[in-house]
Amino acid sequence: MIKTLPLRAALACTVLALPIAACAQSGGGVNSTSTTLTQPVRTQQGLVQGEPGKLPGVTVFKGIPFAAAPVGDLRWKQPQEPKSWQGVRDATKFGDVCVQPPAPQRFPPNGATDTPNFTGMSEDCLTLNIWTPAKKAGEKLPIMVWLYGGAYNEGGGNAPFSEGDHLAAKGVVMVTFNYRVGPFGFFSHPELTAEGNGAGGNQALGDAIAVFKWLKANAEAFGGDPNNITIFGESAGAAMNGGLAGAAGARGTFERAIAQSGAWMGLGIGTMLPNHVPGATLPEAPATPPPPGPGGFGPQPASAELRGLANARRIGAESLAALRALPASEVQEKLRGQGMIIDGRIITEDLSITFANGRQNPVDVLVGSNEDEGSFAAGPPTTAEGWRNGAAQRWGAQAELGLAAYPASTDAEAQARSVQPFTDTLSWHMRLFAKSQAKIGRETWHYFFTHDPPYDEGQRDLGAAHTGEIPYVFNNLAAPRTFPGGSSVAKMAGNPREEAFADQVSQYWVNFARTGNPNGNGLPHWPAFKDLGPNETMILDADGSGKGPWIGEAKDRLYTAIYEAGVAKPLGISGK
Repeated sequence: MIKTLPLRAALACTVLALPIAACAQSGGGVNSTSTTLTQPVRTQQGLVQGEPGKLPGVTVFKGIPFAAAPVGDLRWKQPQEPKSWQGVRDATKFGDVCVQPPAPQRFPPNGATDTPNFTGMSEDCLTLNIWTPAKKAGEKLPIMVWLYGGAYNEGGGNAPFSEGDHLAAKGVVMVTFNYRVGPFGFFSHPELTAEGNGAGGNQALGDAIAVFKWLKANAEAFGGDPNNITIFGESAGAAMNGGLAGAAGARGTFERAIAQSGAWMGLGIGTMLPNHVPGATLPEAPATPPPPGPGGFGPQPASAELRGLANARRIGAESLAALRALPASEVQEKLRGQGMIIDGRIITEDLSITFANGRQNPVDVLVGSNEDEGSFAAGPPTTAEGWRNGAAQRWGAQAELGLAAYPASTDAEAQARSVQPFTDTLSWHMRLFAKSQAKIGRETWHYFFTHDPPYDEGQRDLGAAHTGEIPYVFNNLAAPRTFPGGSSVAKMAGNPREEAFADQVSQYWVNFARTGNPNGNGLPHWPAFKDLGPNETMILDADGSGKGPWIGEAKDRLYTAIYEAGVAKPLGISGK
């Protein structure tokens, strides 16, 4: 139910249909001398009432619908227009997060479901949150929109670590939102393809595009510049940003993108799964089902829609009508999403083809990854002999290049090398993203985050881990961490060295959002990608940020060869 505020000014704005500026700048008629956005602001759907943020001069609006609730027959459809409301909507509480698995016993826990900001979980979750330093409409402030990570399966715009007060205080309109996750946000089925006129899946990308379009139409009322939107995200959120940067269906909806540890191939190197493969069929279900394959889901068909159909068949709800009749809890438990795919509408071809041929969206980018991305996934002890013997399984035909890039003459060296390929594969992918945007003449910036944050006693020191840069990007050192980078809140919040570095990193991000260039007064110089050598990058580190070495020539050769054999040749883009 929508909570409304019985304000005389709200009634005046609604009944008299006053213009946005009149309601936003004059406080809706309550106090004509007020210039704060703590008074109701008019969106295309109705008035919203925010509240003061955690920092002076910042106003926050929470739980604003950007699309209709994707329930009933709208489950798995692309987002529909949000409904309007009468009166003033109370925008002081986060909306429900999208359906997902909580993780209260994990360290760190699920930041969307297992924190004080959690207000509920449901399919009626397509809401956004805005932090703004504006005092009136029309200030033309840059807009930053966060896409959370979580392996496409968890996350929400309510996570404490992504609260936008500190970024807003630096002069941007900061936005978070909920997109559908798991089997609600990345699900395909032949009937969905038919319903979508040949396209299906990637519901979460549609959610993101709906947010960008909502901001194009409404951000000016919150002091934002609808023609200066920067999307930024980490891990799965960064992969989505890479996908959106290449997606034909997202063209013109944003101007810049920041991708932190992820791009269109995900966190590795490979081709994209198509939603539909012409002529492909799923055999009739046998009387006795075959034993399940890895993960319990059996052999995988060639298309996302057939994988969805096979999954539906296994749970006894083969038709789309039967699937839509399932309770959300059963969908969450028994179905799985396919991740970002070639859906046929938003993404119309494998994006490696798009980027290789220069057909991606003309957006500026700032992209990079961390020095110890793979530290959280350290496996069992590895010996030097085992490392050498496993080279063919690890790298296939590129085994010789792999051992040259990661030599290990002792067991200790082998153990240290075992987590590096994940880190370097991801770093190579981010470099390809930067190179691709530079080739089409866009402002492009590449980084390598090497700063080792402090960890609490008893917690494993993961170094510059996956997600480890997030507290610095948001300048939110006092907020709970997001999995897996569990650095110490107690040792970082209020620590002059850590706070200074967080101020530096967050200022780079804000500067890029404002102008397309991260450089600014008092910051170490960040060279543009076009001014870097083949093994140079921008190092981000509290001990000294600046131009420094990248992963090295041997690793670059290895991952170039892996990409050529596994992606470029199969897709017919070799040499591009």
